[in-house]
Amino acid sequence: MADPTPGFLGRILGRRGLGTARRVAAADSVVVIGLGRFGTALALELMAQGTEVLGIDDDPAIVQSLNGHLTQVVRADATSEAALRQLSVPDFDRAVVAIGIDVEASLLATSLLLRFGIEHVWAKALTTPHGEILAQLGVPHVVYPEAEMGRRLAHLVRGSMKDYVQVDSDFALVTTTAPAEAVGRPLGECRIRARHDVTVVAVKPRGGGFTYTTAETVLQPGDTIIVAGSVEAAERFSQLR
Repeated sequence: MADPTPGFLGRILGRRGLGTARRVAAADSVVVIGLGRFGTALALELMAQGTEVLGIDDDPAIVQSLNGHLTQVVRADATSEAALRQLSVPDFDRAVVAIGIDVEASLLATSLLLRFGIEHVWAKALTTPHGEILAQLGVPHVVYPEAEMGRRLAHLVRGSMKDYVQVDSDFALVTTTAPAEAVGRPLGECRIRARHDVTVVAVKPRGGGFTYTTAETVLQPGDTIIVAGSVEAAERFSQLR
């Protein structure tokens, strides 16, 4: 990664661009460092949810492809303290280091964010040792997107689930189709929690949207439901027909 000098950044951003970076830092915003598949998907989703994003990457092709899609996207060396300061990165309170393959760059960029005193830092780790080093640096949020997606897919493959979200070591939310035993009677009479150790928390009828369930809710054939419970219980319930 080349270290962008003030003149380099000036040519890339201009005074207006630097002002934009400062404005983004002051808004409801996040800086995303590393715009590979994970970083780009994250940055675009944040934008879709109304959060302003400053994206940083050293690949000119990636930067060009995201121009106009993020609030500000800049080609810069994320391991350079001077470059990050010029981009007002220390003024952000939320940052994500999405660099994966270059472990050294990941660690250097992350250590700079921590040195800046940024309160909320997330960092992507590809391996357990990488994640352990990030944790030792003091990163409050270390994420393993590939490993987490693999575990999630394994659960989807094992059960008849439409979606699976593990929210703790042994608690999950599962989206599945209402089984026959829960159809046609109020949920309060079906005794789902007592019989299967899960709770039906929401229902989506065909052509409708999700709503919270009550004891009086009557499920219909083909309804999509969200159930909450232990990983084992939720997975087992999703296999009912």
